[in-house]
Order: sequence, then C-alpha cells, then structure tokens
Amino acid sequence: MPSSEGPPPLSRTRTGSATTDPVDLGTANPHSLHQAIYARREEYTRPHRIRVKVGTWNVAACPGTDKDLASWFVDGKGIDTALATLDLNRNAAIEGDTDGEDGVHILGRDKIGLYVLGLQEVVDLNTASQYVSRVYAGDEGVTQKWRTALDTALPPGYKLVASEQMTGLLLLIYASPEVAPTISNVSTVSVGTGLLGYMGNKGAVVTRIILGESTRLVFVNCHLASGIEGTYNERRIWDVGQILGRTRFKPVSFAGVSEDYEERIGDEDFAFWFGDLNFRLDGLPGDDIRHLLMLHTKGEYGAPRPKFRRDNSLEGEPIIVHADKSSDAGDETNDGNSTTTHSTGDTKATDYDSDSDLDALPDPDDFLPDPHDDPTSLQATLDSLLPHDQLTWLIKQKKVFHDGWHEGAISFLPSYKYDVGTVGLFDSSEKRRAPSWCDRILYRTRKDKEAYDKKIKEAEDARKKDEEMKARGIDQAGEDDEVLFDYDPDNDGDDDHSPDVSRLEYDEYDEGEDADNQHDRDDWVDRIRQDIYTSHQRITSSDHKPIISIFTLNYDAVVPDLKAKVHAEVAWELDRAENEGRPSLTVVNDSRDTRGPGRPGGSQDSAEELVDFGEVRFLQKQSATLTLANTGRVACTFSFVEKPSPAKADGPIPPPWLKTSFISSEPAIDDSRLPDLGKEVTLAPGETVRARLQVNINDVEQARVLNSGRDRLEEVLILRVTDGRDHFIPVRGVWMPTCIGRSIDELIRVPEGGLRKFVHSLTAKNSGKVMSVPEEMDVHCAAPRELFKLTEALESVTERVLADEQMLEEYKVPRASGWPFEEGTWRVTDKSLRASRAADLIDALDEGMAHIVDAFSAEVPAVERIETVAEVLKLFLRGLTDGIITTSLWSRIEQASLVSLGQGAAAASKIAPHETAYEHDKGTILDILSTAPNHNISFVFLTATLAKVTTDLSPITKSDLELLKSDTPVRLSMLNRRSPTAGLVKRNTSSGSSGQAMAAMAARQAKERSFAEVFGELVCRAPVQKGMKDKERKAVEEKQQAVLELFLRRRGD
Repeated sequence: MPSSEGPPPLSRTRTGSATTDPVDLGTANPHSLHQAIYARREEYTRPHRIRVKVGTWNVAACPGTDKDLASWFVDGKGIDTALATLDLNRNAAIEGDTDGEDGVHILGRDKIGLYVLGLQEVVDLNTASQYVSRVYAGDEGVTQKWRTALDTALPPGYKLVASEQMTGLLLLIYASPEVAPTISNVSTVSVGTGLLGYMGNKGAVVTRIILGESTRLVFVNCHLASGIEGTYNERRIWDVGQILGRTRFKPVSFAGVSEDYEERIGDEDFAFWFGDLNFRLDGLPGDDIRHLLMLHTKGEYGAPRPKFRRDNSLEGEPIIVHADKSSDAGDETNDGNSTTTHSTGDTKATDYDSDSDLDALPDPDDFLPDPHDDPTSLQATLDSLLPHDQLTWLIKQKKVFHDGWHEGAISFLPSYKYDVGTVGLFDSSEKRRAPSWCDRILYRTRKDKEAYDKKIKEAEDARKKDEEMKARGIDQAGEDDEVLFDYDPDNDGDDDHSPDVSRLEYDEYDEGEDADNQHDRDDWVDRIRQDIYTSHQRITSSDHKPIISIFTLNYDAVVPDLKAKVHAEVAWELDRAENEGRPSLTVVNDSRDTRGPGRPGGSQDSAEELVDFGEVRFLQKQSATLTLANTGRVACTFSFVEKPSPAKADGPIPPPWLKTSFISSEPAIDDSRLPDLGKEVTLAPGETVRARLQVNINDVEQARVLNSGRDRLEEVLILRVTDGRDHFIPVRGVWMPTCIGRSIDELIRVPEGGLRKFVHSLTAKNSGKVMSVPEEMDVHCAAPRELFKLTEALESVTERVLADEQMLEEYKVPRASGWPFEEGTWRVTDKSLRASRAADLIDALDEGMAHIVDAFSAEVPAVERIETVAEVLKLFLRGLTDGIITTSLWSRIEQASLVSLGQGAAAASKIAPHETAYEHDKGTILDILSTAPNHNISFVFLTATLAKVTTDLSPITKSDLELLKSDTPVRLSMLNRRSPTAGLVKRNTSSGSSGQAMAAMAARQAKERSFAEVFGELVCRAPVQKGMKDKERKAVEEKQQAVLELFLRRRGD
C-alpha cells in the first residue's frame, strides 16, 4: 500500500477546494517560489474536461488480434446489444445503430482526448525457449507491431505519450493534439511478480502522467496469477501488494524545481487499474454457468422474444435487451463512505415544460421494465452470478481493492473463456473452463483514497476509545467523577434494536447512497464520471473479449500566459520580502588608506574590501583586520568558507599561507592576544565583530613553491552569510624572494649584491613572471655565499659569547651538549621573538648584507644571537632542495668500504701503515664528494666550522690532552666513542687532574655526537623508500650521524 511517509509534494490538486495555503514569503528559494505560485493556482487555472478511453484485452498471443484493434478500440465497433445491458437512449457514449441491425458503436476517433490501451499476453510464453528469451525483457518487434496498428488506426495528430512492454504486458497511451502539449512528467515502472516473485510473465506496467501541470493520472496494466482455487486468490492479493509496494515514480519536476521524494500509487488524483486480474466465479459448477449463459447467447432463455438476424452470429439469434440505467446512478461504489460522485451515463433530458407538449406525454407502456427486475433478462442472470465473483467477494472482505477503488456495474457477459472465432461460444475444449470476469477496469480518485484513510483512522480512534472506556468503566468507574455512566460493550445493548448483520454480509448493489455522498455543483470540479463499461462481444480473434470504459474527467488545467503573469508577480514579491527579511552584513577594511604603498591596505587603487599585505618575507608575520557589522533587521550568522587543500601528485602539501579568525571589536593593545571567537559567528542587529587576517610564510615547502613562481600570494576569501549575500574579499601580497628553499646549483650562480636583487632583475627580464635561477647562468661562487656568511657569523658570535663569559662573572654559557643547535637548550623560549629575529637575519642574507650579524639590534646578547644564527643555519640547510650530500652521493657513500660505519670489515686490511681507520674513512668520503666540487666545498666548509665551534665550546687543554695520551688505558677507553663513561668507571681511583681531563674529553665527545645528530639528516639526503620500517630508518640516521661525527673530530684529539 502507498506509504504516508515523506514530505508533502510541491503541488497537489485540491479537489473541490477554494482555499489556498499560506506561504511564508520570508524565505526565497525555488521551493518557496513554487509553493507561492501554487497558492494562487485559482488565478491561472481554468476548468477543463477530457474523455479518457481505457481498454484492456488479453490477446492470448493469437495471430490477427492487432488487425482488430482499430475496429473496437478506436472506432468503437464490436458491441452486441443483445449480450450486454446498455441504455441506448440515454448513454452519451453510444453514438447510434451504425454497426448492423442490432449493433452499435461507442465514442471513439477524435472525440477521445486520451487513449489508454493495456494488452496482456502479446507474446507466447508457452514453450520453454520462448519463456527464457522473453521473460526478462520486452520484444521491440512486438511493441512496434502494436504501435503501428494503433498509429494507423488513430486520427492524424495523436501523439504517443507512453509505451512500455514487460514480457507479455504492453501499455500504450496516446493523446490528442490538444491534450498532448499539456502532459508532462511521464514516468513508467515495470513490476514483475511472476516466477520467483520477480519475473515478468506476471505483474504490471504502471505509468504516471501529469495533465495540465496540476492533475496526476496513474494507469496500471496488470496480469495477475491465474487459477481458480482459493490459494490462487492469495497469490493474486500478493501480486497486488507487490505492485503497490514496489512502484516508484520519478520525482515531479516543474521549471527546474523537483520534489525531493519518489511518488507511489496513491499519491495521484485519478488512478485506473485494469488488465487480466484473473479472478474467477467460485462456488458454482462451470458446466452450469456455461449452459445458463449459452441459453442467453442463443436467445433460448425465458419467454419467446423478437429475434434479429445477424450475419456474423455463430450461435443463433439472441434477443436485444434494453436497460434503463437511471436506477443505477450510484451503484458502482465499493465503499459506502466514498466522497466522490460517480455516474455511468449521461442522461439526455426531455423538456416537458412547454404547453404544446402537455398533450404529448409519453405512454407508460413505452418504457421498458428494469432488466434487474426481469427474471428472464440477461442482467438478472448476471446479477445471480456476481455474488460468486471472487473479486467482488474479496473487496467486501476488505482483502484487496477496498481502499477507495470502484468498478462500474457489470452488465456484460464474462470476458473469458471463449472459443476463438466465436461471439458467444464458451470454452468447448476438454478443460471446459468456467466463464469468468477475468478482465476488469477499476478506478479511484484522490478523495476516494482520502475518505478511506479517514475512515480507517476514525475506526482506529473509536477502537482505542472503546478499549479505554472499557478499562475505565470496569476498573475506575466508581472512583472517577468524570464518568457519568458505566458502559460495557460486551453486555450493554442486548436488546435487539440493530439490524440483522447477516443481511449485511453481501449486497450486490448498494443503491441507497448516504446523503453525505451527494455533492453540490461546487464539488463537481475535478470529478470523474464513468460513461460506459462494457465488452466488445463481437471481437472474436482471442479467447478473451476486449473490455473498455470511457471516463469523463473534469479538472483544472494551467493557462500558461496567466501562470507566467502570476509567476512574475510572486517572484517580485518574494524578492522584496527576501531583501527585507534576509540578513545584511557590512564589511569595512580597517587597514584601508592607513599605510603607505607596499604595506597592508596601502594600494591606492584597491577595491574597498581589498586587503593588500604588500611585501611578504619569509617568517615575517603580518596581520590586517576587517570590521563586520550587522546592519540588517534580523540576526546574522557568517563564516569564512574553507578552501580545500590542492591535490598534488608528488611532494608534501604546504600549509595555507593565509589564516582567518574572528575577534572582539573591543580595542586592545595587542590584537594577537585576543581570543578566537570560533569559525562561525552570529551577530544581533547593530552588533559588530572583527575578522583578523594573518599571513605568515614559515614553511620551507611554501618558500620553494613561491620561489619557483608556481604559486602567488593572491586569494579571494568568501565570507558566507547564512541566508544572505556572500562577500568576496580579495587578498594579495608581494612575495620577496629568499635563499630558503633553493638548491646549491641555484645559489652558486647568484652574483654579488644579494639574491633578492638578482631575482628581481630576472623577473623584470621575464615580463614580470617569477622564476628560478636558470642552470645555464655562470657560476659566481664555489659554494653558496649564504653558507659562507652563516658559518662566518657562527664563528664570530661564538667567539663573542666566550669573550663575554670571560669578562662578565654573571655571564654563563649553556653547557648542554646540544647547545646552540638543539631547540630544547635555547634560552629564548618566545617563538614569536625567535621568528622575528630569524626573519631579520634571513632578510639580511637575501639583501646581500656583508656582515649579517649587523642585522641584530645592539641590545640582543651574544648568547641569544648565536641561537638565532644556529636556527637560521638549520633552516637554510633544511631548505636546500638537493642537500649538501645529494641522494646520489649518499648512495655511493653507503656502498663504500668504511670501517667506522661498519661497512666492509675487509677494508681494514687496505689501510696504510701510517694511516688510521679514521683518516682512511674521511679520505674515502672526500674522494666521493670531490666528484661534485660545489657540494664538496660546502661540506668541508660547514663541517670545519662545526668542528671549530665544538672545540671552542668544549675546550681541552694541551696538558689534559697530553695526560690522556700518556695514560694508555684511559686513552683507549676514551677512544671508545660509543661508551664514553667506560673510562670514568675505570678511573674512579685516578688523580684529580686525570679526572678533569676525562670529563673534558667526555664533554667534547657528547657535543660532537649531539651536533652530528642535529646535522646528519640536514646535510645528507638519504633516499626515502615507501614502506621503510622504523628499524631501517634508524639505521640510516645512525650512518648519517657517523659521517658527520668523523668530520667534527679535530685531528689529534
């Protein structure tokens, strides 16, 4: 059954309703626009009427059935008035006696707005090969055959609306030239319920269309499970449930606005369910049914009647039966509480008001008796059989099609099963199947479904109330003052004042409609009237007879011009309401015009919201603020849209160079200390807040990207205002080239005057495009000048530190082994201060300053200067893209025979007598580095400086050194560099002078190891392999440290 879950649709036809739903104009979006337009639908819709002709036929895969299609479905021929009860005088769907002496034809041709044809068994599935090949999908050739037949039969201009085949089921829908343009949102679904519950030999093809942008129509062409026993009824009920449960239509879409859920059967305004439902006559012998009906087809039942000769009659000359349908006007409802008026015929009124006609009143004898009251009539026979119809009984038992579905009065012979080629000869084969109304057409309106749902809800509420009253009446009646009387539904009301329930078990036709079901003229809008429901008895090419029904639909359809006018008015109103009710945020650049060019906000031609940071240098942090004010009438919530990190094929992803935050608008001495208010801020009307923008290039990878020109300091921030207008804030800065993040091959090509000046000149020659230093340029220096200046500064500042220590008693040099290169040993812990000093020193390098120590202010003590120089040296080495010892050089070092590195123990035999392992390994490494002269010079220069700093900060006097050399056990123990404490353990009983010498040597060795640990990975570029384990990585690091440690030892130590 259709689910009630899900949001309400964007539009629905409100039958018989003149009210409109209120629409909130404060929020403007496509859905609200659509809803606001729909609320004024009465202004752009006009009443329309359309005839819908629904036909169903099980063609049993018989040849020639497609050739009969034009005659019965389009031309309306093949009706036998003797074998169906029709009101020839009053039914507007019957056009007259033009089909023979006793034949008529019904409306067709261009008088039908919508033709809906449902066929079953269009392919033969009797053989195994045919079943396997066709059970999964339709046959395009079969579909084309039937489409061609219907295309040829229909008047010119009719257009195909839907065509869908599932195995033997085929659904075709055609619309007239006037109706076709008004149809939209066609959605077709196939639901197989056959073999295994999913195959297409049984099931349904379902189509949903929207007529006039307002009225939903659903057509279900089905073929349910066959069989006469009661178990097959359960299977047919299951089939119906599967069709209802598995049908999902595409979301409705108008003007680009789609509903956000799929519709189901039950969401429509009008539904038509037809096909071979396969319900049979139950409880009667098939031979008796066949004999009884054959008497009628032969005209031998009851009193003799006039007979009319028919050339194509194969069973004799049956009688003609005329029916007065005026008494059946309300007989088709299956649910007595339905709120929809249904009719099966138009009454052609006769005017008796004229005085001239008073003398011409009709003779009562001219009226035929009601065939229902005539025991010899065909209709009376049909009425006696209908109580045994399985579908009728199941509806009464509320097992299937009881939720608002209707079927017109059955006044025609059973549609199944006939001998092919005969008009009224029922199955004469060995099986002699009992005649049955297998082929049916049911219909339902939205109000029918809503009335059923309401009835179910009321019944459930009444049940709960009865249970509650029963419990209260039994348990609490004496205690509850609100209970005025006791009620026991099991015992009260025993007096027989109610009608006999057994008389209500089954009522063939409930002619007495309640007054609630009668509607005034206003409720006629969007109603359905069944004009005719009958069979084409004279169509003989299948063992089923075709069943047709013509419906007249009254509905409201959209007038495009009127809707366009309403659309424009609603859009304008929504826009006005949106502007008044949406949040409004004003952005003011606090830095605008307050600084000179090249500084934040200093660009004279910048836009009002442009933030220009001017020149941006490595490690130099800059900030700018924007004042944000809520100048609207409602609360305003906003945030910066975060930009996703760009995906890179290789290399690390640098952190964003621009960071945003929200801070208080209250004045403060230092804005950097104000707390961050979060990523999203909400302001009440009149409140303000500041947005802080910070730019800081502090990552080596960022510097590399900017140096190469692959990225620029340009960004557009999006300030997203919830339900309001977004603000786009351009931010820019000018990157100042730096030596950090470049290669040795680049730096040795920089001439005197500094790298920055040189790169600016290259940029000017390259049309303003930033670029790296080309490899084809001349080499101006054997090693990077920056390395020379840093090592020179390191030595001079070290000497100054030691001199201050000697001159000032309170001045103490840190004695930690890793000082001044290990961050944990630094005296300055303020990261901002350290970054500022490092930025000044790097800027001095980039500007080409001869003595970079002059970049320090005079009040900075020497001990803090050396820490800054050490930090910048580490940054410089880490930023070298190729490293001092490149990956290729390192690979050769790893392959060389080095005793001190534990590589190639056999190499010890090759050491010259006058040479130690220490000297041999150093020579081998230098020989490898000599293949890259610039890298070799850089390595020697750096390690010599580090060795000197090590010696200066951890001195050993000549006397101490002589003492250590003279004491062989001590010397040997101290040469065991991996276990320096071993000597101390041995010399616990040594003299004081020897102990001091050992302590000095231990301090020296500890510093050498610490320096080697710091600079090992900075100097040596070892290839990093994916999946390298921690143990392997640690082994590589130890080798790097060992190489550096070789060169940090001074000769003679």
